[in-house]
Amino acid sequence: MPKHHARVECYGTIDELNSHVGLLLSKLPGSSTKEYLKHLQVLLFDVGSHLATNPDNEKAKENLPSLDLEDITRAEKEIDAMQSELDPLQHFILPGGSEAIAQAHICRTVCRRTERLVSLVSEHEHVHDQILPLLNRLSDYFFVLARFIAFQQGVPEIKWKPRVED
Repeated sequence: MPKHHARVECYGTIDELNSHVGLLLSKLPGSSTKEYLKHLQVLLFDVGSHLATNPDNEKAKENLPSLDLEDITRAEKEIDAMQSELDPLQHFILPGGSEAIAQAHICRTVCRRTERLVSLVSEHEHVHDQILPLLNRLSDYFFVLARFIAFQQGVPEIKWKPRVED
């Protein structure tokens, strides 16, 4: 498979996301979210292994780690737990406020890019059924995490104010 193949781009972008999660972890000393982020790093490697495996190679697929609905459910529980402490979102917010907040937003955008790439590949090749819904929930997780970090750090959210022509 050539290096520019869309499937290679998918697992390469998963690796990029995993690296960004590692950087985010380094910016969150003592955070209550660190254990889940460490879990996500393993899960992202699991997803990458599925994307790196030829979907037509039945023998290779036998040795892949499991991906299941519980991975999605856990992400949703993490989102719900953080949102229970946050005010409802009333406006669009800009990424930033602290390094950790900005890094969580970078994780969100890389996760969204990965989701788009996997969606493209899934139009032409088989992709494990749990990968796209999982990536969708994880990008939401990173958005809520950015808001939660801001809340924990006491950093006000930066409201988006559209420019208005005179």
